[in-house]
Amino acid sequence: MKFDDLDRKMRVYETVADYCVLPGVHMVARLDGRSFTRLTKEICKFEAPFDLRFRDLMVTTAEGLMTCGFRVIYAYTQSDEISLLFDLDERQFGRKLRKFNSTLAGEASARFSLLLGNVATFDCRISQLPNIGLVVDYFRWRNEDAARNAMSAHCYWMSRKQGLDQRAATAKSYGLSVGQMNEFLFQQGINFNDLPNWQKRGVGLSWESVELVTTNRKTGDEVAVRRQRIKRNFDLPMKDEYSRYIEALITKPANDERAEKINLS
Repeated sequence: MKFDDLDRKMRVYETVADYCVLPGVHMVARLDGRSFTRLTKEICKFEAPFDLRFRDLMVTTAEGLMTCGFRVIYAYTQSDEISLLFDLDERQFGRKLRKFNSTLAGEASARFSLLLGNVATFDCRISQLPNIGLVVDYFRWRNEDAARNAMSAHCYWMSRKQGLDQRAATAKSYGLSVGQMNEFLFQQGINFNDLPNWQKRGVGLSWESVELVTTNRKTGDEVAVRRQRIKRNFDLPMKDEYSRYIEALITKPANDERAEKINLS
């Protein structure tokens, strides 16, 4: 059998399950760390419930995903997850889901592993959201999930520090209301409202325009140029204010394509 005939015969088995996101539909990718509880608590022994080193690894990995060839307008990270909002006109890979999922998971796994100095892997899934309202709801969901997780994590690890084992600490906080968890932490000397906002709300990453002074290689003159750089936000708003924050990112005028995107953070 000639190669071209063999190629056509076998290629169909690779592409038969190719699903593409329709034009005009917003795409949000969510990446989650695989077995990160064991990685962070047993192998690397990060501080619990939150560790600045781990936070910065996740933020730097998210920045890498924003600059690896996709048109990402916003990235959000909390705990061991990263969410990416793509430009509505993103056309990479013909909008094939399997290509987005495999490439992003590979990029995140490779970048995080290199930064950590140990093997770490991520999975990826794409949400297809037909309107801006659902995009806002998605990020509102993850933002509020961060707050719930932060409160539960602080309660759990406070119980562990009091001598309870894993099962007992989990059972103690299971089913508690937000008010009850707040009261438990307050009795232990922790005011949840006073904790760093990045723990309770996650971290947002978006593009901002900056003006830099550089030297014209031909004339030697100093000239001003515009660049797009990543802005880290460790103090995200909450609830309706966060909804407005996300909507503004989606609806703001497109950046000038001549402004090169660089990571200066």
